[in-house]
Amino acid sequence: MNLVAQFGRQLSTLLKKLSWTPLTPLHLTWAGMMLGLFWKWTFYLLADRIYEAIPIQHDFFPTWLQSATVLRVAFLTAAISVVAAWITEQRGPRCFAAAVTWISATVMIWHQGSYNDMTFVTFWWCSLWAFWYTTRLEIDSPEELGRKASVLSRVIVSVVLLGGASGKWTAEYWSGDVLWEIYFLDRDFWVFNFLRSNFDTETLRSIATFYSRKVVLIETFAGLGVWLLPARWAAIIGAIVFTSIALFSNFMLFSVLSPLIGLSLAGWLPRAGTQAETPSALETHTTPGVSE
Repeated sequence: MNLVAQFGRQLSTLLKKLSWTPLTPLHLTWAGMMLGLFWKWTFYLLADRIYEAIPIQHDFFPTWLQSATVLRVAFLTAAISVVAAWITEQRGPRCFAAAVTWISATVMIWHQGSYNDMTFVTFWWCSLWAFWYTTRLEIDSPEELGRKASVLSRVIVSVVLLGGASGKWTAEYWSGDVLWEIYFLDRDFWVFNFLRSNFDTETLRSIATFYSRKVVLIETFAGLGVWLLPARWAAIIGAIVFTSIALFSNFMLFSVLSPLIGLSLAGWLPRAGTQAETPSALETHTTPGVSE
């Protein structure tokens, strides 16, 4: 009994240290963004070598949006500025770092070497949300900012889900042909290896159709409904949906989905009275030169 009581006291102390503060939504979102870029690193190095050896050439776009150097600088700047924003304590430098992150993400979604990569699309949406949040920290009350941030995060999550669903409402996806060729035929992944080992080709083809329709319907209904849900339900469902997509399709998708998982969790609204009792980030910046 003494061990149980001691464990309970330690758990209570830990939970108090982990109490929700006005900076928690930012930290969750930035953590997801950093994880997404880290997850992308191996693939990015390969792409960087290819673009260096075989330069992109497209007459319609300016030279700087085809340069491997520009893409390299934008990627590294985004990664560094996210970390800088996280560790910066004062408002001005934090807002500047968040702005640099968003600008770097904007370059990456314009650049011809990265515009079609969903990692940078989701990173861009989350960097925009984070920049907006940093500029409102000293303007809105914690409660008002939490409500606004929660609604905006749900809207962004819905937009991304509906964007993905809209591209899948085709005969090829509904029949399962696309995912059959991408995943079920020969993809070396635990789900599809298990299915190929346990089912014949005809049954496997039917599973592919069911799997594909499930993906289309989940993205559609989640996109239409998540922004209408209460904040806590939306945060949990969004994080579960995005995590399950990667776990049951392709671990590399965590580069795309990690920012959205962080953004979904950032939309959680703490119950009244559960925020940390220590001075908030808002209070610590009222006097110039005083850090958190």
